[in-house]
Amino acid sequence: MGRRSADIMAQLEIDLFSDIVCPWCFIGSHRLDQVLASEEDVVVNYRTFMLDPTIPPEGESIRDRLRRKYGVEPERAFATVEAAARESGLVLDLSKQTKIYRTEGAHTLLRHAAPKGTQRAFARALFEAHFVEARNISDIDTLASIATRHGFDADEAVRLVRDPEERTLTHQEARNASDGGINGVPFFVFDGRLAVSGAQAVEVLRAAIDRARAPAQKANGAEGP
Repeated sequence: MGRRSADIMAQLEIDLFSDIVCPWCFIGSHRLDQVLASEEDVVVNYRTFMLDPTIPPEGESIRDRLRRKYGVEPERAFATVEAAARESGLVLDLSKQTKIYRTEGAHTLLRHAAPKGTQRAFARALFEAHFVEARNISDIDTLASIATRHGFDADEAVRLVRDPEERTLTHQEARNASDGGINGVPFFVFDGRLAVSGAQAVEVLRAAIDRARAPAQKANGAEGP
């Protein structure tokens, strides 16, 4: 067997189910990036999950949503997330983004970024656009402007976001995740068999990678934590 074939077989795949408007997903993705800075032969596949596909086109007040859904004051919820972000070197001010937006357009483009080899960087850019720059990531022009820095041309990005068949495929992928038992994000699947739920610490993610790579576990068909 040639070196190229051996390298392909040694490659570890991580499926990361997340939503762009989920701050814990931003933190979880950031922590995974920190782990992968010292890892080789790892491919991350960003998979579609929608916190709420019924959000109106104009978006919804994050503060109102937190009060209605969780019965907590926004500042209390923000402080918890921001503290977790700081622990990983990620500076967030969640008060900057006042709305939560629909994400089927962003997820549609993320699906098409995978074969371009730009998916991880594009996902990071979308998270930053929403949480750091407080941009409307459901707006077609906004999405197109971000996508052009990650392997798309503007016309291609606009066409994909507007295509009803592409949006249907995106919603189907989100339903597949829910039907598969994923009801919260971020959710990591290592090597198609080891699952880790939540924005876990770097040490937990690194241990999951080590476990997924262990030959003895693969041979024994061991399952995740």
